[in-house]
Amino acid sequence: MKKLKTTATEMVAKARAEIREIETPDLIAKLGDPNVVVVDIRDVRERQRSGYIPGSFHAPRGMIEFWVDPDSPYFKPIFGEDKTFVFHCASGWRSALTVQTLQNMGFEAAHLREGFSTWEKQGGPVEFPE
Repeated sequence: MKKLKTTATEMVAKARAEIREIETPDLIAKLGDPNVVVVDIRDVRERQRSGYIPGSFHAPRGMIEFWVDPDSPYFKPIFGEDKTFVFHCASGWRSALTVQTLQNMGFEAAHLREGFSTWEKQGGPVEFPE
């Protein structure tokens, strides 16, 4: 088996040391705040299977750099708003790497440390697509 220079686990640990992490109860308390945008970067199938945080904006991880860049033809205006953005995935790994990348681009954001995996158990509301 080929040995990697850096493992995914090491990359996530490095990202977490450089970014702002939000705990689940703290994000639950911010739901409904018009200045906070929760961004779900999970695959559409994960959202269909597990549900999603009410009011969250879905932005597939594969497009996020292009969606936040005002010079990109794929720019989404929501990312140009003066708001607090909190990204999440299922376990916090993908969102940590995503937020680190966005921070390197100059886009300030935070991520949900435990991801969606413990959201419902900790009292977070969940919606499902029609």
